[in-house]
Amino acid sequence: MTQKPNTLTGHLGREPSRYHGAVSTPVYRVSTFLMPDLETLERGTAPYVYGRRGTPTSESFATAINTLEHGATTVVTPSGLAAITTAILSVCRTGDHLLVSDSAYFPTRNFCDRVLARYGVQTSYFDPCIGNGIEELFRSNTRAVFCESPGSLTFEVQDIPAIATAAHRHGASVLMDNTWATPLFFQPLDHGVDLSIQSVTKYVGGHSDLMMGYVCANASHADRLVQTHGDLGQFASADDLFLALRGLRTLARRLPVHEQNGLKLARWFAQRPEVTRVLHPGLESDPGHAIWKRDFRGACGLFAIELKPLSRSALAALMNSLKLFGMGWSWGGFESLITPAHIVRTARPWPADATVVRVHAGLEDIDDLIADLTQGFERMAREL
Repeated sequence: MTQKPNTLTGHLGREPSRYHGAVSTPVYRVSTFLMPDLETLERGTAPYVYGRRGTPTSESFATAINTLEHGATTVVTPSGLAAITTAILSVCRTGDHLLVSDSAYFPTRNFCDRVLARYGVQTSYFDPCIGNGIEELFRSNTRAVFCESPGSLTFEVQDIPAIATAAHRHGASVLMDNTWATPLFFQPLDHGVDLSIQSVTKYVGGHSDLMMGYVCANASHADRLVQTHGDLGQFASADDLFLALRGLRTLARRLPVHEQNGLKLARWFAQRPEVTRVLHPGLESDPGHAIWKRDFRGACGLFAIELKPLSRSALAALMNSLKLFGMGWSWGGFESLITPAHIVRTARPWPADATVVRVHAGLEDIDDLIADLTQGFERMAREL
């Protein structure tokens, strides 16, 4: 029987019969597992051999994610960025060429431009709206394509199936940061992606109280991912894994509220005279809406707005006066956030003088959020 998301997320990764009836998998804070005999020790055939390489707590989380992602294996990392770097390092080596979406998370660019460059991996950035046109960018040494859809600041939706088809035709792997949609609203592996990446810090955790990431691989990439993950010494703490499992239980309930609040705010912003445009693929007016509607099951609470030209003091008056929207470099938690978006582009030009503000719609009442923003715009108007 096929279960719906609310049922699925509430029961995945749970085996009370293994843990004396405990409804949630216990926290296993352990480094050393004792072996019953020398043969087991030498062969490494025990289900758990060392804390860094897996515990019942991490196994519960990975099993749940494999089911949600339709994947072969999942590894966990101490942050979303660590998941990104682990995934890239599992497919790239010295002399390779990597194609990266120009709309990717800025720390991803830093890793490519600074770390990968030191180790002889070349990175080229491509227009996130390129679709089939990516065919022209492949070189003989192109090893992988890294996608992020929608982009985390400018929210272009990529044609993942078209990109994946072209990449596989050239023997390249496809990696995707799917933090925006989570596997509930988009399933990368079903659309041709080889490695699906998630910052658990965001919606899966959901409470802004843990740092964690994961990479889920299809069968062809599973062994190399596990090997690289182990060689790099990556892991996540038992306490963070427990919090991630806790967050997973309510993900299917929380995400629709973020979606509803985000869409209502986006439509409200679209009517404001201070706003030039709203960057949200769930809006019918958005350039990426058709692909989003074709491939995605929903939207989260993260989007952006571009404001009409204004002074820094006017922007500060808006943001500093808000009571319900905090200023902080994250999203995906229960709280609403607002931050200026510092956009760096090399393949797809973006106006240097554009004032883009990223908004995360939390779980608060939508009328209260709108009231907060209304008084913020009133404060801003006094500075114009």
